[in-house]
Amino acid sequence: MKNYQTVEGRALSQLRAFTLIELLVVISIIAVLAAFLLPVAAAVRRQATIRTAQAEMAQLETAIDRYKSAYGFYPPSNGNTANYLTNQLYFELLGTTNLNVTTGDFLTLDGSAEIHVAAATSTFGVSGFMNCSKLNADESTPQARDFLPDLKPNQIATLYTNVAGDVVKVLITSVGGPDAAYQPFGYPNHLDMNPWRYNSSSPTNNPGSYDLWVQLSIGGKTNLICNWSKQVQINNPLP
Repeated sequence: MKNYQTVEGRALSQLRAFTLIELLVVISIIAVLAAFLLPVAAAVRRQATIRTAQAEMAQLETAIDRYKSAYGFYPPSNGNTANYLTNQLYFELLGTTNLNVTTGDFLTLDGSAEIHVAAATSTFGVSGFMNCSKLNADESTPQARDFLPDLKPNQIATLYTNVAGDVVKVLITSVGGPDAAYQPFGYPNHLDMNPWRYNSSSPTNNPGSYDLWVQLSIGGKTNLICNWSKQVQINNPLP
């Protein structure tokens, strides 16, 4: 009986064990499946990133069009020549209040950001904002409006200026670069800040309207998301 159990145990052990060849075959199959699945997963992530950026662009377009309907013109773009990376869309779309006529301080309607005129001038090339409630204005004076009430915290970035002790806010895409090596602003304090580029003063792709775009760096290639084409443009040279 004892010998029978020993023989039976060995037989079961041999049945349950993998041979070296079988293990190598399994490993090879897993490697082949991984080789197929990894590119698919990367493509899925790329599409998800692009869709998020496109949805955020549509959100901004709606806010800009509402602004245009209210004021009869599009939000101004940066007054400094061809500076598309930094623009005052955040302040124009959220609306501001002129806190102090003498110093030129402005506060967004939701109280989230304050900016001094010196910072607005040095960063955006403007001395004030059009969508602004004037200090001590009477009831006949139009009041500023918030055209972008559903903005999420990850769509806003703090940009450090060359004005001592002052910062300004800019609109960014929530998906980041997303490649870590892609740094549009180019300096350490602004890593992973990928701003929306905006041009309403001299748009080349939408004459009489505005150009709005963002570059996404995915796998070392830039993917242009813009309001003049539904097609994503690979390695477009725009900033």
